Amino acid sequence: MKKKILIEGMSCQHCVGHVKEALENLDKVTSVEVSLENNWAIVETENSNEELKEAIEEEGYDVTNIEE
Repeated sequence: MKKKILIEGMSCQHCVGHVKEALENLDKVTSVEVSLENNWAIVETENSNEELKEAIEEEGYDVTNIEE
């Protein structure tokens, strides 16, 4: 399932790398695209919204919405 995650707090490509790595480390994620310009991540996953949110927030960023 493809999900769009809106994220606050990313300010540079280093931040994008942290978010991308955190999501890629989840077992059920098959693809990740993170956009600093648009403040979102597009994820192909079977993970729950809570699992995705927790992974991103552990890196210090805020998840404002997850659209399926």
